[in-house]
Amino acid sequence: MDDKRNLIIAVLLTGLILFGWPYVASTFFPSAIPVAENATAPTEGAPTDTPSGSATTGAAITSAAAAKNIPLGDALKGSARILIETPKLKGSVNLEGARIDDLQLLAHRTALPKDSPPVRIFAPSGTSKAHFARFGWVGKGIVAPDDKSVWTPSSNKLTPETPVTLSWINPELQKFEIILTVDKYYMITAEQRFTNGAATEAEVAPFGLLSRNGKSPDPDTWKIHVGPMGVFDGKIVNINYDEVIEAPKSELDYSTTGGWMGVTEMYWLTALVPDQKVKTNASFKTADGYYWTQMVNATQSKVAPGATMSQTSRLFAGAKEVETLDMYANKQGIPLLDYAIDWGWFWFIAIPFFWILHWLFGVFGNFGVAILGLTVIVRLFMFPVAQKQFASMAQMRAVQPKMKALQERLKDDKPRLQQEMMKLYKDEKVNPLAGCLPILLQIPIFFALYKILMLSIEMRHQPFALWLKDLSAPDPLTPVNLFGLIPFDPPTFLAIGVLPILLGVTMWLMQKLNPQPMDEVQKQVFAIMPWFLMFIMAPFAAGLQLYWVMSNVISIAQQKWLYSRHPILKEQMAKEAEEKAREKAKAGT
Repeated sequence: MDDKRNLIIAVLLTGLILFGWPYVASTFFPSAIPVAENATAPTEGAPTDTPSGSATTGAAITSAAAAKNIPLGDALKGSARILIETPKLKGSVNLEGARIDDLQLLAHRTALPKDSPPVRIFAPSGTSKAHFARFGWVGKGIVAPDDKSVWTPSSNKLTPETPVTLSWINPELQKFEIILTVDKYYMITAEQRFTNGAATEAEVAPFGLLSRNGKSPDPDTWKIHVGPMGVFDGKIVNINYDEVIEAPKSELDYSTTGGWMGVTEMYWLTALVPDQKVKTNASFKTADGYYWTQMVNATQSKVAPGATMSQTSRLFAGAKEVETLDMYANKQGIPLLDYAIDWGWFWFIAIPFFWILHWLFGVFGNFGVAILGLTVIVRLFMFPVAQKQFASMAQMRAVQPKMKALQERLKDDKPRLQQEMMKLYKDEKVNPLAGCLPILLQIPIFFALYKILMLSIEMRHQPFALWLKDLSAPDPLTPVNLFGLIPFDPPTFLAIGVLPILLGVTMWLMQKLNPQPMDEVQKQVFAIMPWFLMFIMAPFAAGLQLYWVMSNVISIAQQKWLYSRHPILKEQMAKEAEEKAREKAKAGT
């Protein structure tokens, strides 16, 4: 078989797997995680919200959007507030509009230094990074509170031990209450209670909304979803920001019973969780750079004079910690919340491997050591497959001298050369494609590990040893600035760290152990491949680079051990060593 054709086939197969697998998998291997169909028609009765969160017309959007640069400190001092204090959250609730618009994650910091401020997930309206949640009502026969209404709190602090009730009464003596409770993680529960003190019947429907100024700074790619998402009637839907912009009236609408809806980032999630037994209309919309996620009851409840109706919904605002999301999904009945982490098509590999990695981290107390341990476990799991691959390579390398002799003898007779090569493969019982299947089997494992090591917030800001202080960031130590001795930061495409260099070196060593291509063009392509991948992998997380380097080292050791036991290769390697010794001795004299 012609080596050039093999190279082309290998490149095409690799491209298909790297870029076409999500589409192939969705067609022939449906995911066990159901995916929602297209959005429904726009719903009626949902609140139309401005950037400040009011249920008024969209005319207020432009004026509100003009005030995007209010300093955070001024915005927090501009109105009365009640404090939020939990082991993982710190912030406040704005009594004007009952907006939850000030929230920081105490367990996660913005940068590596210990004195860095906590990650801010919510900020007040009018600030450059405004992001907040609000609960309210729409209906008939009521005067509902809006974003300017000032609420009365039952106490001045919300903690896991002390819930807070916010109340507001309109001129018709209709009473609106929001009873807020918070757990020790990232979940705020809001019981919305309406008491009809008027003389006539009222119709009400509770709603909740999330408002955000601008898109997430994290990139949205086919590998990692960032942006609006939700679970509607048990099916996951991922939406790009551009899909919302390009939708009719810049709005996408869904109908669901149960589930949740929100906005995901690489490490963070804000999500509204409606009453799981109530039919809800959900929508994602945008205008003037603002994005909203809204939920409202599909039908309005009739409340007689003197009667009370209440409904409970929840707000998740926090880090996508696997254990926490898993607890909410499996113990508190929020369907598929644990899949807010974009595990990808190989979720069935990624999730078990994550729990192994998490267990190893608990054992060793060092995430880098845990990654090395996981690498060893993966390589042990893949040992039979890799053994078959290396055995095929050993056979190919053993017959390489005979192949080279055929090529030299029949270089001017291509058809005859093909026939003789096929005969040689048959006589020597060599399958030139036997090494391809093991590679294909290893690709899903690599992509699953890529997802784990790129998306795992558990690895964020975790050190390994020496200069590797953050395994979620690229290797910072580069020879381009003499390992930091020269005071300048090289461009990203030149910032090649130590781990990417080791990756290139180990791939080059692996390549030297493999059968060498007969074609000179192929030799040149394969010669530059390790160094090309070195540049490609340099911007990736150091944790992923560490895994790949360790995997290469194990592969080299396994391959050399196998080759040392192959009788023909053992003889060839001995001859090569003798020739090198003679050349060295000759050069010395």
